[in-house]
Amino acid sequence: MMRTFIKKDVIEKVADKMKVDDKLVAPVVSQMFNSLTEYIIGDDLELRIEIRDFGVFEVKKTNPKPNARNPRLGKIVHVPARRKTHFKPGKQIKAALSVPLDEL
Repeated sequence: MMRTFIKKDVIEKVADKMKVDDKLVAPVVSQMFNSLTEYIIGDDLELRIEIRDFGVFEVKKTNPKPNARNPRLGKIVHVPARRKTHFKPGKQIKAALSVPLDEL
């Protein structure tokens, strides 16, 4: 089963690393995630948020698809242009994830 981490887990990890109380870290971590969310859902059609040694979040435009097909019904439908998110991991994360599973 896949392990799930929530914001509380991130707060606890940061507090442990910094050796401070969770209550001091919680507003900072929450505001960081809120700020990233505001950037991503903001008015910019395309944007890039680069966090050194972690990765890059990008919001990209998609093209409209006037002739898409509904696979269940086989009908032709129009899919409007929209925005989507993309994450590109940094070098350290990419290297750690590229290790074959049998070597773990």
